Amino acid sequence: MKSSVITVTLNPALDKTVTLEELQVGGLNRVQEIRIDPGGKGINVAKVLRNFQVTVTAAGFVGGYSGRQLLGDLDKLGVQQAFIQVEGDTRTNLKIVDSSTSITTEINERGSCIKEMDVQVFMKQMESILEGAKVLVLGGSIPPGISVDIYRTLTDMASRKNVKTILDADGEALALGLKGKPYAIKPNIHELEQLMDKKLESTEDVVQASRDLLQEGIQLVIVSMGADGAIFVSADEVLKASPFPIEPKSTVGAGDSMVASISSSILAGHNLEELARWATAAGSITASKEGTEVCSRDEVAQSLNQVGIESIDFISF
Repeated sequence: MKSSVITVTLNPALDKTVTLEELQVGGLNRVQEIRIDPGGKGINVAKVLRNFQVTVTAAGFVGGYSGRQLLGDLDKLGVQQAFIQVEGDTRTNLKIVDSSTSITTEINERGSCIKEMDVQVFMKQMESILEGAKVLVLGGSIPPGISVDIYRTLTDMASRKNVKTILDADGEALALGLKGKPYAIKPNIHELEQLMDKKLESTEDVVQASRDLLQEGIQLVIVSMGADGAIFVSADEVLKASPFPIEPKSTVGAGDSMVASISSSILAGHNLEELARWATAAGSITASKEGTEVCSRDEVAQSLNQVGIESIDFISF
């Protein structure tokens, strides 16, 4: 069955989440709970989209025992898969949750080196699975062996097939990926500052930087700002969305839940306010869950009216 959304996770992981009563740096820590989930930006997006009843295929590279475990877990979740098997093991990322502060410390492995032959097989497969799709989600780190401009190449491929690309990356991968003119990008405030090479001190600064990116061919810029919400910028509208109060338990997957909801809104033809409400609610609900649990569609739908929306007049900037 053809999928409406294709997610790409070039450097997936098994996320091992360890919950502690209180993290003692340099001391002995006793574990309260351990859970292992398939992880990586695109995979997290795919998990949420399945909760939203959207047909989705997750693509990328996997290897070894951990790779087989990841594929088995995705199969149980009902996520279609188009992963290339490679040498080496899929990485394991450690997430340490301090229950006393709700702070999560992440320790991510680098990932195995991908051979050029495997990249060629992957690109050929992408040509096939993008046929009939509506949205392509690109996100996360790029493993050794793969050119850092691969997101631009994939965005160009999607554009030729009239598929809208959402790019959620940082650093050089984001900077080069922008040259492919993705439909939407979702940097956080720090990633946007790095991209623009300057400090963004105010809402006006964030909006102006986002509008500068629209001049590069991007149609939608979403800047996430954690507990302060997010700013949504299109060619003719700017909105600031404020999340409703929650008891934060883990930030793991909150941004990916936003991206999943944005993908779903694009499929549904939502206007900018509807998209902003869905995305903000999705991120907030996931942040209120333990470990790597994610939001459900019903939870998000019931919370839409709790999201604060402010229209920002950008004409005077």
